[in-house]
Amino acid sequence: MAHYLRNCWYMAAWSHEIGEVPLRRRLLGDPVALYRKADGGVAALVDRCPHRFAPLSMGTRDGDALVCPYHGLTFDAGGTCIRNPYSDTLPKGASVRSFPTAERDGIVWFWPGAGEPDAAAIPDFSMLTIPAHGAPITGYMPMAAPYEMGIDNLLDLSHIEWVHKGSFAGNGVIFAGEHSLEQEGSRLQSNWWMTDVPAPPHTYGIYNPAMRCDHWLDMRWDAPSAMYLQVGACPHGADRTDNPVVAHQAHILTPESEGSTHYFWATTRAFPPSEEGDAMLHGLLSQAFDQEDKPIIEATYANMDGRDFWDLKPAYLGIDAGGTTARRILAMLIAAEGEDA
Repeated sequence: MAHYLRNCWYMAAWSHEIGEVPLRRRLLGDPVALYRKADGGVAALVDRCPHRFAPLSMGTRDGDALVCPYHGLTFDAGGTCIRNPYSDTLPKGASVRSFPTAERDGIVWFWPGAGEPDAAAIPDFSMLTIPAHGAPITGYMPMAAPYEMGIDNLLDLSHIEWVHKGSFAGNGVIFAGEHSLEQEGSRLQSNWWMTDVPAPPHTYGIYNPAMRCDHWLDMRWDAPSAMYLQVGACPHGADRTDNPVVAHQAHILTPESEGSTHYFWATTRAFPPSEEGDAMLHGLLSQAFDQEDKPIIEATYANMDGRDFWDLKPAYLGIDAGGTTARRILAMLIAAEGEDA
């Protein structure tokens, strides 16, 4: 049985995915119905009627309440049964769990833990919206592997040279750089810094492709699985804070089940929105994630044959310190949460 960190925020969906019709999405092993209430807020209920376990998302709306499609029990947005069509008496135990939600930066978050959720703990992704360039380009990728394997991938960007040969690979550029890892509480900062290298792809159309640049990849990880990547470049020798070309990206992973993951991603643009430009950028990132990352991560997980990560005694390369450290932080946080409970 999978053990997840509970007293924290996970991403449930992009804001634009949630409307009046319930969206059914399995989150941390539970089916969840997500829908937008009349006041614009988001309700999140376990998508299972307590009578005969029908999906409430298959039913109908009655204001902010959901009506079970099987026998008509009605549940309000907090999960309380408010109507029994067969009696004036409400059945005992007829309630479903609801999850606190928060909406920020175009992201719907949910809190699967106990107690009062901490709004201050929601990771900051405000950098994804740039006034002159509009809301970010967003995407979603289901992944048949645990979320920890996605974290491994994202905190060790040396894989770019091998996995992303059709998109971002830079002919050994990343090996010309220096890598550092810093930890502050349950946050990690993994940075790659490369000097005097060819202009990276995200600068095309702004820099001459022949320009020599200093290039960085700064990845922030907030437990359990929210990552912000800053992809930056400036002319070689310039101050990296002096009008650099920067792309801000979100990489947020939410466990679907013990062996599957919801991978949400987003990126800013270097230019204002355009139909052609957005399609090109979305296609490039979809290729990198769907056609390059996804197959190797899923194949790696399948090749473990169900065995535990640590039991297989993974070799250590140094550059993979980010993923290794994140796994240990998660294990300690989950253990501490269990002790507190």
